[in-house]
Amino acid sequence: MHDASPLRTTAGPCRLPAPHRPHRPSTGPAPVHGTVLVLTASVGAGHDGAGRELARRLTARGARVEVRDYVEALPRASRWTVKDLYGPVVQHAPFLFEGVFRRLEHDGLVRRASDAVCRQAEDRVATWAEGADCVVSTYPLAGQTVGDLRRQGRLAVPTLTYLTDPAAHATWMHADVDHHLTVTTATALDAARYGVRATACGPLSAPTSGADRSRARVRLELGLPGSAPVVLLSAGSLGMGDVRRTVDDLLLDPHVHLVVLCGRNERLRRRLSRWQRVVALRWRDDVSALMGAADALVHNAGGLCLTEAMAAGLPAITYRPIPGHGRANAQVLEDAGIAPWPRDEMALGAAVRRVESTSGPRVPAAGEHWPAGADPADVVAQVLADRRPEALALVRR
Repeated sequence: MHDASPLRTTAGPCRLPAPHRPHRPSTGPAPVHGTVLVLTASVGAGHDGAGRELARRLTARGARVEVRDYVEALPRASRWTVKDLYGPVVQHAPFLFEGVFRRLEHDGLVRRASDAVCRQAEDRVATWAEGADCVVSTYPLAGQTVGDLRRQGRLAVPTLTYLTDPAAHATWMHADVDHHLTVTTATALDAARYGVRATACGPLSAPTSGADRSRARVRLELGLPGSAPVVLLSAGSLGMGDVRRTVDDLLLDPHVHLVVLCGRNERLRRRLSRWQRVVALRWRDDVSALMGAADALVHNAGGLCLTEAMAAGLPAITYRPIPGHGRANAQVLEDAGIAPWPRDEMALGAAVRRVESTSGPRVPAAGEHWPAGADPADVVAQVLADRRPEALALVRR
């Protein structure tokens, strides 16, 4: 695990969120009144996917929601650094990315450079937030900008950060952000290393198409055997990491068939399409159907696909995680008993065989790794409801 560093603050201790109020399915979700600004980021797909799903849920309950890409708040050079350099550095300079990730935990040149980038977005984000009743970020640098605006008094409404990673990190935490939300209890506990009490409130994974297709039908469509063990391999939206070596290691078991989610990495998809017992796919919007046809998920980052697997009750295994947040996520997931992290091909094969031997219906992680019935939209709704008397008082004045 990476070492924790204290939150930077000049305004006293960090604020603690109010206790989460469990969702009561019998009465249905309460209507939501107010305007919400959601700051996401087009860096990979996990941050954007979570932000847009939160927007969908809040809009369905009556809120006005504006979704903004934080990357667009940055000047061109910083935009290129944050977005376009991410994939190439992770893929081709993993030791560099790991070093940057670790140095961001502590005061120093790297952290000061990151802070400078966040300051560049302040004016644009402040403009976007005009008229909003609360601001939610699903990207760490966006949360830093929002927290700084809150500290400066330029943002007077409640703020929330939703962590899309299983591992907490200094860039996800800010003393002046009012609420830090996580998917799992394990991540909320990990956040305590930074002096933050976070609230576990479940996943923001969107419903996907094809969920009603049967396991047999999906396997038939993909050309997979009906009874053979099938592993779904995810490498994120960019198809990053040592995917080919992972495929080699999984295929050491002569019975295993693979479905590889290559995302937008067309070069990777073309290469893997030539391999026996491998179905290599482009970006898909029917992941839940693919999970229904698989016996296990193998992932390397701990992002959106892992969250969807947990929600579906599909066993997950971390293998050859990408540097930085990928390795940090792998450690938290292993320590919490959510996903094992085999370190070599023999341990990977053993982990897959354990999954194959497991029988019985799949059990979603709700109730075990986050409170049953919890929904991040409920937390946002409560924040808005708590603010309404304050807002009405201001109007009367």
